[in-house]
Amino acid sequence: MKSYTYLFIDISTILVPLVFSLHPKLRFDKQWPNFIPSLLIVGAVFLIWDEYFTRIGVWGFNPDYLIGVSVFNLPLEEVLFFVCIPYACVFTYHCFNKLDLNPMPKNSGKWVTIILVLGSAVVLVFNFGKFYTTSTFLLLVLSLIYLQWVRKVNLTSFYLSYLVLLLPFALTNGILTGSFIESEVVWYNDLENIGLRIGTIPVEDIFYGMLLILWNIRLMEYFYQRNQSSNSVAG
Repeated sequence: MKSYTYLFIDISTILVPLVFSLHPKLRFDKQWPNFIPSLLIVGAVFLIWDEYFTRIGVWGFNPDYLIGVSVFNLPLEEVLFFVCIPYACVFTYHCFNKLDLNPMPKNSGKWVTIILVLGSAVVLVFNFGKFYTTSTFLLLVLSLIYLQWVRKVNLTSFYLSYLVLLLPFALTNGILTGSFIESEVVWYNDLENIGLRIGTIPVEDIFYGMLLILWNIRLMEYFYQRNQSSNSVAG
């Protein structure tokens, strides 16, 4: 059973969101035509990033917790991670919007973005050259600047939903990095990161996850708006 650990984490992450996607008050299934293209695009980018970092030893996988099937030189479970985790997280974001669960002031997202950009810039100055730290925080800074000030996207709802998601993130990523089990499922080369961990979780993982979910949501919303415009023109 030990070899099914990572696979079990993937399945348990997506199972409940998948079932409740059909709930009449949520109907996330109606967003599938917009979400699936975003999942494929973002997933492809992250899998390339993942495969390269695995190849050069920035991180790797403990075979004791894997079923032994590889796809694109990555464990099957790792490929499924980029399906299951985004699905569960984007579903949560959808629920917050659908049920109007957003107590934050509408423009507060801009201030969060400013803090994240400045904080990430400081991290980059003092840790530039460490592969995981540099790539994660550089991409985050560029993404936030582009979305906030070029595209003028209101990120308030995203920040609130991601804040809530940090709790299940801590559980899932904690297990993957060695909390509650005998050894880690995913190991990290601490020469390529800050070396600061929250429990067993490298701090970079929080912002890597933010990037992953942010771009899945943003592209889903882009496809939704594009399809709405096409339908309006056709009508």
